[in-house]
Amino acid sequence: MKRCLMFSISMMALLAGVPAAIAPISAHAAGRTPAAAPAGAATPQAPISGLYKALEQSEQSGAGIGKRSAIIAPLVDQAFDMDAILKRSVGLHYDQLSADERSALINAFKRFTVARYASTFKPGTNAVFTVSQTTEEDGRTIVHTTIGNRNDSAESATPIDYVMVKGPNGWRIVDILLDGHISQVAAQRSDFKTIFSQSGANGLARTLTKKADDFLQD
Repeated sequence: MKRCLMFSISMMALLAGVPAAIAPISAHAAGRTPAAAPAGAATPQAPISGLYKALEQSEQSGAGIGKRSAIIAPLVDQAFDMDAILKRSVGLHYDQLSADERSALINAFKRFTVARYASTFKPGTNAVFTVSQTTEEDGRTIVHTTIGNRNDSAESATPIDYVMVKGPNGWRIVDILLDGHISQVAAQRSDFKTIFSQSGANGLARTLTKKADDFLQD
């Protein structure tokens, strides 16, 4: 898979357009120590593994984008803490939203995320997903993964790491690190804040919905 497509796979490029020329950084650099999952709890890798299985099923299904979205949506909902991601992306004003505004924004962000994945992992993509070790870095639990192509070497796969937090519903994704260090939340924060400051939560929800609609044109 060409690197430009690999970068489009990542949620880092959802709104903020990560440059395709950034050189990869190893996801297994020295100094990272394994993180143990709490006894009796689902492992931090579990939500990622479930999401990746859904993406594999999507690209192997031969189905239209509507069915691919239906395959992916439940696993996106289980894997991501959308509320935490949006709170960090929007900033302090997020806490001031009404319950209806927050619900509408979360639903639009979920739909956008599902549509992006369904649009990217279509039949014939031939992506290969690998979930490897979990480490602790700067107090964060990080699951290291790669996404490559069946026709490429393992070394050419793109590292995509997930920052995980354990809450009442188990481990959930709160950020994604492309090439081991480029934060999704940081990349999209400027765009989200700009739209939010100009047109509020409803405007941001409309923007995300419009982008989802664009992706869903199979």
